[in-house]
Amino acid sequence: MPGYGCPVAVTFTTAAERPDLVDAMWAMPSTWPEFMFHDPVANLFYARLVDTFGEYQLIALDGSGAIVGRVNSVPFAWSGIDDDLPVRGWDRILERAFAEHAQRIAPTAVSLLEARLTPEHQGVGLSSALLAAADANARRCGLGDLFGPVRPTGKSAEPRTPMADYVARTREDGLPADPWLRVHVRAGARVVGICPTSMTISGTLTQWREWTGLPLDRSGLVDVVGALTPLHVCVEHDYAVYVEPNVWMHHRMTIRD
Repeated sequence: MPGYGCPVAVTFTTAAERPDLVDAMWAMPSTWPEFMFHDPVANLFYARLVDTFGEYQLIALDGSGAIVGRVNSVPFAWSGIDDDLPVRGWDRILERAFAEHAQRIAPTAVSLLEARLTPEHQGVGLSSALLAAADANARRCGLGDLFGPVRPTGKSAEPRTPMADYVARTREDGLPADPWLRVHVRAGARVVGICPTSMTISGTLTQWREWTGLPLDRSGLVDVVGALTPLHVCVEHDYAVYVEPNVWMHHRMTIRD
């Protein structure tokens, strides 16, 4: 697959087409905060994406054949109404995709899980190319709707701001103020709504101290670098819980012959 107008020369393949690239795809460097790697739903299903949904795992390659990005996604059966998109967002769509596959339910749509670039390829226009490739791949698979429980990139700078207020902000040109939401809207997506409990990560205070480097010695809400909302800390019961909201976006496509 070509790079779809990207200013950097890239091509796309899938994990199903290039199983030899799978290990390198998973080994891509990440800018995610450490706690994001401890979502139990992701830990249960993510390693199974290639075996079960290999054709939906896209790998971006530069001219030398080096991996510069990836798009992980899953197919699912969408009823055609917005209320069918789960409020548990990222966690639930991953669970649902595997459950429907086991039940042999035919998919009608695709949900993005992650679009990642190597750090040196961020900020050069590749993000829109990843979305364009995901659109094209969904069409190739015969599916006309692409969704995503999107993690707004600028929200971590304002963890105390309600997500609804943050998403409502626009620039003078009417596009979203958040950069990643703006990339989606420019690509033709619409904001469906907020999924308030998209990802839930819990652990003991010892675990959270390891993940964040914070003392966490008082109960209450604690701001954590990289988190979209505050961490809920309970010293009395020795645990902390992070509940992340995301934003459902919808790319409606016309399936081409």
